[in-house]
Amino acid sequence: MKRNLTIISLVCSLALLVGCGGTNQHRDLQQYIEDTKNRPEGEIEPLPAFRPYRPFTYGAMTLRSPFDPPMREEERSARLSGVKVQPDLDREREYLENFNVASLAMVGTLTRDGRLWVLVDDGQGGVHPVTVGNYLGKNHGRIVAADRNQVELMEIVSDGGGGWVERPRIIELRING
Repeated sequence: MKRNLTIISLVCSLALLVGCGGTNQHRDLQQYIEDTKNRPEGEIEPLPAFRPYRPFTYGAMTLRSPFDPPMREEERSARLSGVKVQPDLDREREYLENFNVASLAMVGTLTRDGRLWVLVDDGQGGVHPVTVGNYLGKNHGRIVAADRNQVELMEIVSDGGGGWVERPRIIELRING
């Protein structure tokens, strides 16, 4: 009985193997693969030559803003002869001085120990608390006043004649919506 069972299982296995492997059913697919392998190899086009990136240097930052009214030479010399302003180049720079003022945004305020702190978004995903006396922006901007709606800065910029002048800036609260 055991021998008959073994013989029957061998015959069934042999029948399955013969049934699966001996047909010409996929001969067209095998012929396509052979033809594809026998084709000559193609050439890949070389990469195009790229010109190296040349950064643009903006040199008009120290010149008069085109949005300011023109100033007569007498007014300019009188303005320059007034109080001499100069940034403190020896002090340690604060983190937000690495960003342009235009990229900074006021996103909120909070009060801690009776002192108003302004929350400033640096445009790169960071929000930083600052208060009156902190510096921000690349033009030596010092916070001179702050309230729940805006921050007032006093920047010290070059006047184009070798001196420095103060320039007020305001960053208003940005309301999403």
